[in-house]
Amino acid sequence: MTTNDNGSTPKPPAKDPWDLPDVSGLTVGVLGGTGPQGRGLAYRLARAGQKVIIGSRAADRARTAADELGLGVEGADNAECARRSDVVIVAVPWDGHAKTLESLRDELAGKLVIDCVNPLGFDKQGAYALKPEEGSAAEQAAVLLPESRVTAAFHHLSAVLLQDEAIEEIDTDVLVLGEARADTDLVQALAGRIPGMRGIFAGRLRNAHQVESLVANLISVNRRYKAHAGLRTTDV
Repeated sequence: MTTNDNGSTPKPPAKDPWDLPDVSGLTVGVLGGTGPQGRGLAYRLARAGQKVIIGSRAADRARTAADELGLGVEGADNAECARRSDVVIVAVPWDGHAKTLESLRDELAGKLVIDCVNPLGFDKQGAYALKPEEGSAAEQAAVLLPESRVTAAFHHLSAVLLQDEAIEEIDTDVLVLGEARADTDLVQALAGRIPGMRGIFAGRLRNAHQVESLVANLISVNRRYKAHAGLRTTDV
């Protein structure tokens, strides 16, 4: 091993942040895959060539949704979906988030979990962010799933665009948060499988609240401009 003139060992070169793993062989499960966001993500990933399993509380409902999507997508109840998948995206409604994850703790043990749930409330003034006791939906997931590798991503995607078969590319960045670089790299690579998308590392899970909350702002943007706004990170 070579050393510098002062006797210290030189640092290895910094890893290229765009040197991401090959995720094409992974099976992706989508809990809440019959809802608009989950269904849209399942469709886009399957269209990109990923093996996808849709999960739902009712297996029949999941299988019906999978048949409608085609592209080799399969449907199963949530527990089977979690067991058979290498990576699991959580796209369930916020009010069922904790209960769903608690019931799947064993099935999700050792799995990479991607939480894309946005805790939001709605009133006459529009959407507003809720702050869970744990700090964010992703941090709640990490508490409830101590044996899983929890990350956060895919919060700011339009379900309308995701499900529109006429749209070839989704022009947006995906902010990815997590504790381990190997995990966030994998999620970035998964986002990059969808044409037009790019995964961007955006910090640790303690920063998830503001990322989840930003969806309330995007809803306001979309209502004012009749759009399906996403995000782009400049100079990266």
